[in-house]
Amino acid sequence: MAESILYIGNKLSNPKANPTSHNALISGLKSEGFHIYSASGLKNKYLRLADMIITFLKYSNKFKIVLIDVYSTQNFWYAIIIARLSRIFGKKYIPILHGGDLKNRFKNSTYATKKLLENSYHIVSPSVYYKNEVIKLGYQKVIHIPNPIYLKHYTFKQRNQFQPNFLWVRAFDDIYNPLMAIKSLELILKKYPSAELCMVGPDKDGSLEICKKYAESKDLLVTFTGKLKKKEWTQLASNFDVFLNTSNIDNSPLSVIEAMALGLPVITTNVGGMPFLIDDKIDGLLVQKNSPEEVSIVVDWIVQNPKETKEITCKAREKVQNFDWHKIKEDWKELLS
Repeated sequence: MAESILYIGNKLSNPKANPTSHNALISGLKSEGFHIYSASGLKNKYLRLADMIITFLKYSNKFKIVLIDVYSTQNFWYAIIIARLSRIFGKKYIPILHGGDLKNRFKNSTYATKKLLENSYHIVSPSVYYKNEVIKLGYQKVIHIPNPIYLKHYTFKQRNQFQPNFLWVRAFDDIYNPLMAIKSLELILKKYPSAELCMVGPDKDGSLEICKKYAESKDLLVTFTGKLKKKEWTQLASNFDVFLNTSNIDNSPLSVIEAMALGLPVITTNVGGMPFLIDDKIDGLLVQKNSPEEVSIVVDWIVQNPKETKEITCKAREKVQNFDWHKIKEDWKELLS
């Protein structure tokens, strides 16, 4: 009989959020014969919590292990509640650490964090960054398993020349600093008048309107597509030569990993988990946060050094092969056995 697992996390199809890794992991585990119960896809936060609790209680005699997505936002408290339920019912639970600002959440919610982590069966960190942070807190049962991707869905485009046309893919949220991308374009246009920027993602906190107004006030040609399905934006990526990630806070974003898989050289701010994901000038390029000036310098280097940039994109593709489901599935199977 297949092992049954409860997976509690963010399975929303939300116009104000980019897709999470929740469904990708569910799909992978099901392909390996696990039976998965999951929650929640409800948008209302109270109904979502209720759905999580009801799903837990309804199937409590079916599963032995609970996977719990842990985010730094309000969703953090859903994880705390489900972990508490797991302890009451004698279920093993495994927190999966997501979210760029978890370090501050742990710092500001010390008691809840202690209860969550010290009673866990194991802790899974998709990034080396948070694995190290959790070990620093004194918890050793943490395993690094990357968020799964399916490389067969990502066509690697090998470029011999690179033009200053950029793709940016995140939610429009202040923590991702989308305005930095536009200010970078503004500087780059001074040397490369044909430079262009396409920004893909939904608005989350009003940042989209701020970006549109700034671009309009500076007469900058920026394309705003809104949220696109994964297949749509990954196809769109073939029209661009550089991927730009401008976050002030970050962990191990799936969009950056996907860009590496597609063959786009990645320029990203050197924050949070990014230097654990990207080796500067080896498989990507790191810049300081909120520094459009540094981005413009790096872009000029990319354009002027296509051979070296091509090597960076090949190294990046090699690295993300280690994130493919067929590579990491054995880690999950061993953990859940």
